[in-house]
Amino acid sequence: MKLVFATNNEHKVREASEILGPGFELVTPAQLGITEDIPETGNTFRANSQQKADYIYKHTGLDCFADDSGLEVDILGGAPGVETARYAGPSKDPRANIQKLLAEMARREKEASAARALGINTPHANRKARFRTCVTLIVGGEIHFFDGVMEGTIGREPYGKGGFGYDPVFIPEGYGVTAAQLPEEEKNAISHRGKALRAMAAFLNG
Repeated sequence: MKLVFATNNEHKVREASEILGPGFELVTPAQLGITEDIPETGNTFRANSQQKADYIYKHTGLDCFADDSGLEVDILGGAPGVETARYAGPSKDPRANIQKLLAEMARREKEASAARALGINTPHANRKARFRTCVTLIVGGEIHFFDGVMEGTIGREPYGKGGFGYDPVFIPEGYGVTAAQLPEEEKNAISHRGKALRAMAAFLNG
């Protein structure tokens, strides 16, 4: 089945192709001549995901899907959230994003420790986090949504050369290594995007 995947991120395309398997042929907007940035102005993952899928469908009329994913960190009140890719600025630099994330978490931890030293009943900061994704599928003009979550914690420094984005500092729940240290097949089996895309594939195959 041919589907337009509303992204020009080669890492996402490769990951989605491996998760969906040989029964699906993925086409990117660039391959269809759409090279402009697709708008993402929503304040939730679902809103952004739907906005991107709607954009592709209106411009091509082809069956398509889009995802919007992000990292939610408890100590940061759920940030960076929908700003995950642009956390350190519009350049979407993964290293800068990670540096800002670790610095902000360290600052919050220091503030919590200082408050306790003053006798203020402040809970100990934890490093719990999760990756969350929403996939919007438009097939035959009908819209469907699929969600996925991967729980974990944020490490104190990057490890591993695999994956992309925040993977070098994200330690999946039940693992002692970062997502960037896991074999790609194993990471895809537990990832937020993997869960959502497998649910979408099951829907299409069923």
